[in-house]
Amino acid sequence: MLKTYKIKVAGQVQGVGFRPYVYTLATKFNLKGTVSNNQEGVLIYVTGIKENIEQFYTKLIYFPPPVANIHKSEIIEIEYCLFDGFQIISSNKNGQLNLPLTPDFAICDDCKNEIENPENKRLNYPFTTCVNCGPRFSVTENFPFERSNTSIHNFLMCDDCKEEYTNPANRRFHSQTNTCSTCGIELVLINAEGITIKTSKNTVFQKVASLLQEGNIVAIKNTSGYLLCCNGENTEVIQKLREKKHRPKKPFAVLFPSLKKLQKEFFISEKEIESLTSKESPITIISSKNYNGNLALNEITPNLNQLGVLLPYTGILQLLANELNFPIVATSGNIHGSPIISENDEAFEKLENVADYFLQHNLKITHPQDDSVVKYSANFQQKILFRRSRGFAPNYFGATIQTTEKILAMGADLKSSFAFYPNSYLYVSQYLGNLENFDVYNRYTTEIKSFINIFEQQPEVILVDKHPLYHSSKYGKELAKKTSSKLVEIQHHKAHFSAILGEHNLFEEKVLGVVFDGTGFGDDTQIWGGEFLSYANNRIDRIAQIENFDWILGDKMAKEPRLSLFSLASDEMIDVLVQKFTSTELKNYSYLKKSNQLKASSASRLFDAIASLLNITNNNSYEGEAAILLENKIESYQLKNCKSYLNSTDTISGSEIISAIYKEIQQGNSAENMIANFLFTLATSILKMAKKHQFKHIACSGGVFQNSTLVDMLLELAPKEIKLYFHKELAPNDENISFGQLMYYLHIKN
Repeated sequence: MLKTYKIKVAGQVQGVGFRPYVYTLATKFNLKGTVSNNQEGVLIYVTGIKENIEQFYTKLIYFPPPVANIHKSEIIEIEYCLFDGFQIISSNKNGQLNLPLTPDFAICDDCKNEIENPENKRLNYPFTTCVNCGPRFSVTENFPFERSNTSIHNFLMCDDCKEEYTNPANRRFHSQTNTCSTCGIELVLINAEGITIKTSKNTVFQKVASLLQEGNIVAIKNTSGYLLCCNGENTEVIQKLREKKHRPKKPFAVLFPSLKKLQKEFFISEKEIESLTSKESPITIISSKNYNGNLALNEITPNLNQLGVLLPYTGILQLLANELNFPIVATSGNIHGSPIISENDEAFEKLENVADYFLQHNLKITHPQDDSVVKYSANFQQKILFRRSRGFAPNYFGATIQTTEKILAMGADLKSSFAFYPNSYLYVSQYLGNLENFDVYNRYTTEIKSFINIFEQQPEVILVDKHPLYHSSKYGKELAKKTSSKLVEIQHHKAHFSAILGEHNLFEEKVLGVVFDGTGFGDDTQIWGGEFLSYANNRIDRIAQIENFDWILGDKMAKEPRLSLFSLASDEMIDVLVQKFTSTELKNYSYLKKSNQLKASSASRLFDAIASLLNITNNNSYEGEAAILLENKIESYQLKNCKSYLNSTDTISGSEIISAIYKEIQQGNSAENMIANFLFTLATSILKMAKKHQFKHIACSGGVFQNSTLVDMLLELAPKEIKLYFHKELAPNDENISFGQLMYYLHIKN
């Protein structure tokens, strides 16, 4: 007897080839019916033999398409319906959107093979995609995910593409991003004067490769934004790029033509290979110790023993890579500090004095995104996300949320992101940058407005950081007033702690939170940044901190590590200070220090002070430089040879640590040993704090926990009875503040 069932599938099921997969599977099981996208996911009606329907459903749920992510499904029998075959029908949006937004996917092997195959019609077509790969979020204008709701709707499919789109046997069956060289997106190469360089689709990448070989800087419009590229083996052009981009020392990422070529020059771990070749394809930071190849390593990563590498993840980059026999610098297309550029006119306006040539196309990018950045610790291969953007954004899965309120969390300022909970899903935006930059602020507010429009939901609750001068907080307050939303201020480090609690669903446990970062506005109006927090029974309390020291000259302190040293130095260290300050500076700063009332517990400034004391750097040219250089001084360490610089187990005294290191410098100890001892001091102090307060769970958040050596030390030192938690799906830095604000609001009652 024939029966009819209605099946609902929710999750990341749009833009992933789900409907074509359902069609093929239903045909295999001799079922009739329909499949469509709607505002909540995928809706299926099937009529057939009950046993076949059950087998179909089991196969569908347990073996979905490769890039799908099913969160929930249901199947119910309904009144018998007669269908004429099985059909994919147009999406029917009957309400507000309630499903994940699909992230961008790296080019799949099948599409790579096609663009390299002389017998394939997509030979050398850089925008080749299928149901398993290609841009999604970056071209999304609205949902459900249909071609008409993306910027690709401007390109009408030719007859060949339509045939693929309507052919159930074809990999591009209902592929919403389907185009080819006949009907699709067009590339153009121009020089800095705006003159078009004549090329064909078969020669354009040869020409770009030649220009790179000759020492030119080329701005390449990728599918999620511009990249500035140059020859990674040419020291002069890299220095030229640094000068023009206003990025004197911050490391560049390097694109290698293939994994094989990368492995010829560097050792890559299995975890790193998985990362580089994943559907997200982030920049992956690897060790560059003992490198002796042709890469201009000192110019690419000044004074560092690590390198951010990536592999081609779009057709554009793959076709360029096919013409290269050398790695290229591939850094965000912007002036340092500004957001990644995605518009052709803006690129030419802002980068005409940076790039010698522009490789542009006419596909509109609606949600520009930087490349994501990942690192794995050397000893334990602990995943650390440095930047969460392309490939990961804008969804966040795994958080337990039970509320009907529509919540918008505004995040922080330095590494801004926002989190939006308008329905049954949580959305955490891509990394957006420092809101002090006017263009970044505009991008941030534009993205927030875009999300509100896509979901057709105004927030009912808006969460902001307690810092009264944060641009994110000011905008949140304006928006709350405009929308009559409830406004809640949340302390910065409690948001950090709530983020790691939320990521690991620890709200039923007693947990020690260790939040080490740069600065945050404390509940006592002082500067926090080295906090020990306790969580139990929906309460967060501050139980200890890095011992306070003087905070002088405001934000300048974060830019000049020598000022942190000055604040923490004892009188006996005047011989060090006179080498770093003029007599006038010493006099003025000493006066400020004596009259100062503002105190700080910042862990990051402690790292800065040690970097200055060891003459690693006195000035930061980019955020976190001192801490990165500090870690990079460590080639290896043996825990049995490490010692703590603290006598007390009750607190972490920065001045005591500085004094101990000063004495060891006089004794001729190596910088590597002293840095290892410093990190060992922090790690043992954390574990002693847990023991003192009888915690079995330690959750770590804040930018300091991007230090992979510290993470490895903690993992090695922790006794079996203590469980450590680190961020893996979110960055430890301020990118997680928006998520943490939301978790705090939902779970913390004090």
